Amino acid sequence: MPGLMRQLRGLDGCANPIRLDGHRTEHALNTTTGEIGPVLSHLDAADLPAGHLLVRCNNRRATRCAACAETYRRDTYQLITAGLSGGKGTPDTVATHPRVFATFTAPSFGPVHNRPATGRCRCGTQHPADADELGTPLDPQTYDYEAAVLWNAHASKIWARFSIYLRREVAKRAGLTQREVADHARVSFAKVAEYQKRGAIHFHAVIRLDGPDGGDTPPPPWATADLLTDAIRAATQAAHVDGPVLDGRAHTFGFGRQLDIRTIRSADFAADTELSDRAVAAYIAKYATKGAETATGTLDRPLRFLAKLARLTIPEHARRMIQTAWTLGARPDLAHLRLRAWAHMLGFRGHFSTKTRAYSTTLGALRQARADWRRLQAANAHADTGPALDADETTLVLAHWAYAGTGLTRGEEWLATGLHGGDQGD
Repeated sequence: MPGLMRQLRGLDGCANPIRLDGHRTEHALNTTTGEIGPVLSHLDAADLPAGHLLVRCNNRRATRCAACAETYRRDTYQLITAGLSGGKGTPDTVATHPRVFATFTAPSFGPVHNRPATGRCRCGTQHPADADELGTPLDPQTYDYEAAVLWNAHASKIWARFSIYLRREVAKRAGLTQREVADHARVSFAKVAEYQKRGAIHFHAVIRLDGPDGGDTPPPPWATADLLTDAIRAATQAAHVDGPVLDGRAHTFGFGRQLDIRTIRSADFAADTELSDRAVAAYIAKYATKGAETATGTLDRPLRFLAKLARLTIPEHARRMIQTAWTLGARPDLAHLRLRAWAHMLGFRGHFSTKTRAYSTTLGALRQARADWRRLQAANAHADTGPALDADETTLVLAHWAYAGTGLTRGEEWLATGLHGGDQGD
């Protein structure tokens, strides 16, 4: 029992761990002769208290695993913060570069219940903030579900087109060609996708102007937040993607008219009227663990058969979005969109968070740093118990692991719930 408790505690609250069969053996290896020495340690999954090696699922969705999603949120916060104020290999001078926080929305597919500044929706009702009908169509029969699903499916391509036009607009305002501007400045960004209540994707992005080598070099004098803001507005209007022609109707997709761009101030600026580094990083990280299921009440995993949808309790608007994606997914001319595979995502098939290479560190680097730290702690804990290596020796690791299942047994789940304060399985 104590061994099982230690194994479960090592999951840090993961509710749906991956179970692995296999083994891991460490040998001493002579770096001069190449001779393999004695066994330093051996781990066999069958000898572990749970009968398997248990590994965290690392799912980013809070509805699937709250503990792993929290780790993902914190990593995203560190990634965004590093690109705003430095750290994790990014120089702190990036805090002096022109930076803005922009939100890009989807176009309208029909009027929906909302909470306008006047206080009353078009339906004549003043909805409370938590009203279930918010984001749902005023008239579902006339709402353009087809365009809504296809817009989600093309959202990532629209962003890619926008990023190309943004560099062109920056060059135009600097009086340079696209080739020349690369010798003077670079656009860096990090973005995250969020679902609106109506089920349409929109993007939050931190966009920064750097020198030619990214954050390591200062931007030129002409690179200002105002220039960047103006370039973003122009690129947003120009970024359009041609969609499919369905039953004689041609689709063209672009961002909606609502575009919010705000300059980011320094991290130590405390005035409430300004946007700080920390506020932006926290806002973006909050949405990194949320999917369509959080905003619209839809599914948080793929749908294998449409008939299963009838047995699920989900809002009618989300149901119709899924049904539309499933129906469109049957068309051969839309096979490249794989809409049935992404019906639970209401057609969106892109990554929730992306960034340019020069913006800051990567999620992979943060995970590797955490794994290296844990490995070092484990090595230090067993330093006095294992055989010592000679000066000309290193460690050779031989391992083989195979997938054996997912999740905890009922007994393990009960123990894990006690370890982590009842959060397990929420």
